[in-house]
Amino acid sequence: MKTIAIAIASAVALSLATPAFADKGSSCHFHGSTPAKEETVLTCAAQRKDALVASGKLDASWKGVKHEKVEQVEGKKGKEWKVTFKNPAASDKDKQSLYVFLSAPGNVLAANHTGK
Repeated sequence: MKTIAIAIASAVALSLATPAFADKGSSCHFHGSTPAKEETVLTCAAQRKDALVASGKLDASWKGVKHEKVEQVEGKKGKEWKVTFKNPAASDKDKQSLYVFLSAPGNVLAANHTGK
């Protein structure tokens, strides 16, 4: 009888629990090793760029900047995607290019102005 009461109480507690939802930017989190399609990579790179703008790490002038180039490069752990954004309006000439690196499946690895 005690076991049944515990089981019922557990079922009720689980049914009342609030489900956890991932935030907007987490749609670019992938498992496995299946290579991402270029369209997916471009979407995820743009989301990362926009997140950097929203957090203040990039100037607001980057908001509307579209990708200039997408390519696969050899990274430390194999093939990676490299998406290049160019912003001629950036005040620092050394930071007019933004490079977003993603794993083959599409997970963002890094973003920088050096391309390395």
